[in-house]
Order: sequence, then structure tokens, then C-alpha cells
Amino acid sequence: MLYLTEGSAAVMGAVCSTDGVNFALFSAHAERVELCLFDAAGNEQRFTLPGHTRAIWHGHMQGIGAGQHYAYRVYGPWAPAEGQRFNPAKLLLDPYCRALTGPVKVTAAHFDHTLDAAGEMLISNVDSAPFQPRCIVVAETAAASPIRLPTPLAATVLYEAHVKGFSRRNSAVPEVLRGTYGGLGHEASVRHLQRLGITAVELLPVHEFVDEPFVADKGLVNYWGYNSLGFFMPAGRYAINDGAAEFRAMVTQLHAAELEVILDVVYNHSAEGDTYGPTLSFRGIDNRSYYRLNPDNAAEYVNESGCGNTLNIDHPAVLRLVLDSLRYWVANMGVDGFRFDLATSLARTSGGFSTRSAFFSSIHQDPLLADIKLIAEPWDLGWGGYQLGNFPQGWSEWNDQYRDTMRRYWGGEPGLLPEFARFLHGASNLFEAGGRPPQASVNFITSHDGFTLADLVSYEHKHNEANLENNRDGHDANYSFNCGVEGFTDDPRVLRLRRKQQRNLLTTLLLSQGIPMLLAGDEMAATKAGNNNSYCQDNAINWLDWQQADEDLISFVAALTALRRSYREFRCERFIHGRAHEHFRGIDEIEWFHASGKAMQAADWDDQQGACVGLMLHGEMLFDDANANLVYVFFHASGKSGNMILPKLHLHGSWQPVLTSALIALPPCSLSQGAEIDLEDQAVYVFRFNGATL
Repeated sequence: MLYLTEGSAAVMGAVCSTDGVNFALFSAHAERVELCLFDAAGNEQRFTLPGHTRAIWHGHMQGIGAGQHYAYRVYGPWAPAEGQRFNPAKLLLDPYCRALTGPVKVTAAHFDHTLDAAGEMLISNVDSAPFQPRCIVVAETAAASPIRLPTPLAATVLYEAHVKGFSRRNSAVPEVLRGTYGGLGHEASVRHLQRLGITAVELLPVHEFVDEPFVADKGLVNYWGYNSLGFFMPAGRYAINDGAAEFRAMVTQLHAAELEVILDVVYNHSAEGDTYGPTLSFRGIDNRSYYRLNPDNAAEYVNESGCGNTLNIDHPAVLRLVLDSLRYWVANMGVDGFRFDLATSLARTSGGFSTRSAFFSSIHQDPLLADIKLIAEPWDLGWGGYQLGNFPQGWSEWNDQYRDTMRRYWGGEPGLLPEFARFLHGASNLFEAGGRPPQASVNFITSHDGFTLADLVSYEHKHNEANLENNRDGHDANYSFNCGVEGFTDDPRVLRLRRKQQRNLLTTLLLSQGIPMLLAGDEMAATKAGNNNSYCQDNAINWLDWQQADEDLISFVAALTALRRSYREFRCERFIHGRAHEHFRGIDEIEWFHASGKAMQAADWDDQQGACVGLMLHGEMLFDDANANLVYVFFHASGKSGNMILPKLHLHGSWQPVLTSALIALPPCSLSQGAEIDLEDQAVYVFRFNGATL
């Protein structure tokens, strides 16, 4: 028999107890909240929550338990011009929901309004319950994955991947698992990740998300997932039966292989869209609290996300929701860190972006969250939104300036040597003044948003016709280069150059100071046929083609990550600026060289036609360790072959080739100091000094 008591406001959401379930829902402006329970046949029973404590509506229902289906109806004023959007005809999902009976598919019934002839909003009395999935009460479980010591930031190599796209076409994964959490955790997937030498998988959004109506109307889907609705639910589209259990099992399998799991999370906006979007949860629960509204017209939303609305993280209840979600994914699901989409918006206060915002302060004082990996996409679409370099200590940031500079350098743009060296060095101009290490910079050449690596060297223009937006969507400034032919070609000279340019970009990425991030599939030379905005393509455009994988390129990436692991010089934990030491005969810890073998001079840096530079790192000075390496890397971005002179160190020893991006490698040998080396056009060469350095 069902019996409702006042219950508790202590814990949000639906929480099982020994004799029932406690429900708690925040709404500061509601006048009444109804708990709606559904039986197996879909019949609805409504109960007014009797408890009301500090804007939290609550009640304890005896006679039910895990598996119960529920939702809410919330009563209050309908006054869009004042920011109030209460409409009890709309069945609302619990923001703390742990599971749904099915996906959300937006219909006309989900809209809380109609428009009159003058365009004014009128309340809609159409009941959305027949078209709305229900929340499911879930018994809380502990994480299935044991806690382990995280990989140090300096040793981290990120791999940005999509759960479905990664394994959907991999015949080595059982068919039933392809495209699921289980497919990513399968031993065939794990073997590939281990072979690559990456240390952490950064997953595109896995919170439950919704296909936008304008996308669904075209017969497409939101593939990337940046349209979240459920911050405590693994997306059901990647599960077979139990999403939470399958996600935890995936984390356990990856952890067993010493691979961390980083989640790309979207707390900057919700799937409810703009003023005229559907009412699914937050809008109908408490529009004024959950969203940032236009101060001059409360019917409109502040749109710093570019997706129609912006969540009001500065509000205590909304901040609590975000923090509770983060803690849940760490403590109960076992993840190792987060990449925050449009992170600037999360730290906005009434005065704009602030490193002293409640968001930063709350995370940094939380014992569960303070030491996990925190990665920001350091911008949003609002005023003053670009904040690269301005996040607090303990945070790493996606460095789009690194991306663009490396693309431009290898694309042949002149006059970039100083900027190229600055980002190879870890972007001290952005991070050092704030006391942050090179690992504050997450370096990437490509990401989910834009061309793949193979397309970057094959297309100079976007080809997004499949998105059905007349090729208007996606970035126009890609700094890409097609090596002479747009798109597909069988010209061996063009194909050879494309292969080498991919290797050049990958070598630069893995040998730069900071945290490197690879885009899944770049190691295979994956292509999207020139689509640089494939957010809506749930098909072969985005699914990795394992049958066409470039095995030579995979092996080359594995060699690069192995080199990075073996040579600490490429992962320094402080910025290095040429500090000399009296015992090293004038050799600095870092030195830059001209192709002539002489130290770079001001005129060399200013040379607009300069396309080559050598970098020497003296590991014994950097680490005070006689077993460290003295390494020399020469970057030759010229489109012409040439030669360079190996530096003369006036030490006893010789140079040994270690690795090159050139397609004709130098043979294993000892090369004398001052030796002249013939260079291929557009290639990188890595040498190690063999001999005494004192």
C-alpha cells in the first residue's frame, strides 16, 4: 500500500530506503509539486509532495522501491515575460534521474506554449505524458572500478574518442558489442589503445542527451552528444540493457589496462533550447533559477552557449546539481577526470568570468574532486568569453592557438618560427605567469570539431553537404592544405606528401611540452570526406573504418608515444628558458639552432622565409640526472630538400638518429658532431647524443 510522508530534503533525487523511496526536488518559485508514479501499464497516480524546506519539495513514499517509474508536474505562474514557465500539463524529468524508460523524442506535445497570430506565447494544455519517458528509481551502487593512483599530468597522453564511432565497424569486437560501452571496453579495443601508448581516453559526451528538433526533422541525429539532459545517466543509445552497469564495466576494463577515463561534460546548457524550445525538465521546474535570463526581457535566455540557453551555474541549487553530478561520476562510476565544454560559462558571475567564482572554489575545496584531472575548453560565446591561459592552478586547457600555429607552420605560412617555438615549448606566454606548468596546455592538432588529420592534409575547403545545411555550417578558417589536389586522388606524389605531413604534425604534437591529445582515428588516417562539422552524422562518416586502417601510421604513432615515455625531456614539469650551469661548459638546458649548426640569432627568428629550426634539450641539466638524455630535434618545414649541420658540443661523443617523420629514415649509425645531414623536404629528425656530457 502506498503511504506518503514528509520525508527529507537532505539528498536530492529519488533515494531508496529500507521501506520506500524519498523524493526531493528543488524549485524556488513553484506553488505546488506533484510526484507522478506510473505502473507497468503506464497508469499515472499523482501525489502532492508534503514537505517544503529551503525551496526543496520532498516526500517519502512507502510501498515502492527500485524500478519504480516516476516524474513530476509542477504548478506555479505562467508568465513568460517574467521568466515563469510553469505548466502542469507537461510531465517533467527529475534533474537527478539515474535512468529513463526510453529516449526523449521531442514532439509537439513537449512544447509548453503555442503562438497566437501576433506571435505572443499562450500556454499549451496538451498533456506531454503520452510522449515523455519516465524516470526510473535506481538503488545506489558503489563504483565497480577500484580507485588507483592517477597517471601524472606530465605522462598523460589523451585520446579523444566517441563511444559508438570507435568500435562500430571493428570486426574484432563481437557484433552485439560494437558501438557500445562494452565495445570500447572489449579486449580488442583495449589492445589497440595499449599499442598506441595513450594513457587516457577522453570520451565525447555520454550523459543522456536529446536530438534537437531541427536535426531530427532532417532525418539526422545529434551524434556528438553536446545536448545534455540527464547529468547522472549514461546515454542509453550506447548501452545494450543496463547503461550504468555497462559503463562501470567499461571503466573497470580500461582501468585494468592502466587507461584512465575522462568525460567530456556539458553543464553550460541543456537540451531545452531557446525560448521556443521543448519543456522537458528544468524549464518547467523553475525556469528563473535554472537558466540565465535576459535582464531586459526575462522571456529570453542568455545564450553564451550558442545552443539557445545557458544554465545558471552561479545559482546555489544549480551549482549543487553540477557538483553532485561530478561526484557521482567519480565515486559511483569510477571516472578519472572531466573535460568541461565551454567552461568559461561555468565560472561566470554577475561581473563576468572569475577565477574566484563559486564553481572553481567549490571544486577546489572538494576532497573528491580537487585531485582529479580537470580540463577546460576555455571559451564560450559570450562577451569576454575567450579565456585561454586564465584558468586557475590545477586546470589544463585546450590550446586552440597551439592547433592553429602548428597547422599554419606545416602548411608553409612564412614568419612563424617564433610562434612555432613558443608553442613547442609549452606556451609559457599563456601559463607561466600564473604559476602553472606546461601541462596546463592541452595540445592538439585535430579534435572532433573540425577536419580529421587525413582530411587536414587533403582538403582546403569544408564539404559538409551531408549535413543538409547547404554547406553553410562548420568552420571556414581551417588552416588546412590539400597538398595539391582537393580530396581523393591516386597521384603518388600527392599521396606521399600527405603521408609525410600527417607524420610531421603527429611528431610535432607528441614532442611538444604539455599534454598531447590525439583524435581517435588519426592514427589510422581516418577520413570524413572533408566534413568538418560531422555532429549530425551517425554513419560511416564518423565510424572508424578498421579495415582501411593505415598500419604503418599506427606503428609510427606507437613509436612516437614510446619515445615520449622514454625521454623525459619531452615532458618537463616546469618551463625551461636556457638556464646555464657552470659544470656543463656553456651548454644550456634548452637551445635553439639554425640549420647551419649555430645558435639561433635574432635575425634568424625574424627571417620571414625561415622554415627550419633545431631544438636541443639537455636532460642532465633539466633533471639533475646523469642517466638523462641530450636530444636534438630538427624541424624542416621547407617545401624543398636541403641540409643541416649537427651541433658541435665540444664534448666527447657523437649523434645517433632516433626517429624521423621522413619516409626514408636515416640508417642506424653514429654521426660526428658537425656532420652535414641531407634532409627531405618537410620532415622532422630526432637525434640522441651518445657520450660524456661533462
